[in-house]
Amino acid sequence: MIDLGAMLKTFIYLISSSLLYPVLLLLVGLTLVIIVYGGSFFAEWLERIRLKPCAPQSLPQLLKSGQPSTSVSHRVNRYVRALQQIRRQDGDVEVSVENLLQETSLRLWKSMDRLRILVRAAPSLGLIGTLIPMGTGLAALGQGDMTRLTTDLVIAFTTTVVGLAIGTIAFFLYTVRRRWIEEDIKNMELATDMLMPDEKRGEYEILKTAANH
Repeated sequence: MIDLGAMLKTFIYLISSSLLYPVLLLLVGLTLVIIVYGGSFFAEWLERIRLKPCAPQSLPQLLKSGQPSTSVSHRVNRYVRALQQIRRQDGDVEVSVENLLQETSLRLWKSMDRLRILVRAAPSLGLIGTLIPMGTGLAALGQGDMTRLTTDLVIAFTTTVVGLAIGTIAFFLYTVRRRWIEEDIKNMELATDMLMPDEKRGEYEILKTAANH
């Protein structure tokens, strides 16, 4: 007679054991990803500490000039250039401006999704990478194989450390970059208000108010 319970235990054990190397591979991949994000973050941080301070009451006039400024980030300057090109075109300027602002905001927030995934996924993978070798280590302990137990415990603890380290760094990068993006979007909305033609500004305000509701 087939022992169904033993078959299920064996099946689950095989699934669990087969996940170890994919988890280790993913943790290595996430480590490389967080290093790339760290480099990008450092470059943007250098850019922002070099920005010339600008008083809040002077920023509207600065953006109204339409000229690239060293007081705002490269994202805002690129948005202002795109806004000026739209102003020179014929047709529904207010609709094009609204679409540009929404597309830019959406793209900036979308760029944060990967960091948000790293914050959640890295510690989870670290935990999975801990539990799998713990199971095989306990099995090795039952058989008196101390060498296998030691190896599995090393894997278990290191995967936890790597997963938590990636999650912590990703959370730090996410928190700071989110504040930068909020500041850039605020400046983009201000630039839109300043650079819109007077006759179109009223229509744009109506569209923006309707979108917020």
